[in-house]
Amino acid sequence: MKSVLSTLMLSAATLTAIPAAAQDRAANIVLVHGAFADETSWDAVSHILSARGYNVTQVANPLTSLDDDVAATKAALAAQDGPTVLVGHSWGGVVIGEAGDDPKVRALVYVSAFAPDRGESLTALLSGGEPSDGVKAIRPDDKGGLILDAASFPALFAGDLPQAEAEAMAARQLPSNPANFDAEAKVAAWHDKPNFYVVTTEDRMIPAEAQRFFAGRAGASVTEIAASHSGLVSQAEAVAEVIDAAAH
Repeated sequence: MKSVLSTLMLSAATLTAIPAAAQDRAANIVLVHGAFADETSWDAVSHILSARGYNVTQVANPLTSLDDDVAATKAALAAQDGPTVLVGHSWGGVVIGEAGDDPKVRALVYVSAFAPDRGESLTALLSGGEPSDGVKAIRPDDKGGLILDAASFPALFAGDLPQAEAEAMAARQLPSNPANFDAEAKVAAWHDKPNFYVVTTEDRMIPAEAQRFFAGRAGASVTEIAASHSGLVSQAEAVAEVIDAAAH
């Protein structure tokens, strides 16, 4: 009996010694990719977070409509057991703003991402100024979907990656439904959830000034990295650090 009591007391002492933040950490991470990409764009970040003990899910959102992408993300959230950090890159920021009202979502992380308010669309947001070099390089494919010009992709989307890696990303990009640009946000969960923003200062798709606007309006905790729109790949460690902080 004495041995059992000693074991229980030791276990209680060990739990007390663990920092409260560690005990309260969100154990699940759900990663949502953007336009002109697929879920493999999160591979490097996913590997780092998995090694730190997180349960990581990379959503294969189809880019066929905002509703379809939100449905795919909500399905991923439904599969999580407990508190979750929801992360979106680029167009994925629109998606997490809609799906992020799920009660499991502890925090939102925007990475080089759009963060529209209720009633806003990408078309409305992009009409406010001169289009970026990246936006100018968007083209219809042979089926009417929108892609980023493959020849321009390495310089405009992934300027800080090796040429071969950038070209491979260009080859894997999924076409986006043109209607996505006109889809209006209805939820904008950043109003109600703690949120974090990674600004990529060398971004030629969504300029850093626009990213800072989204982050400031949302009251986000901001981290800036000198990276292209592919900062989630080129500086995966820095992006993973922000997600880790959001989980605590």
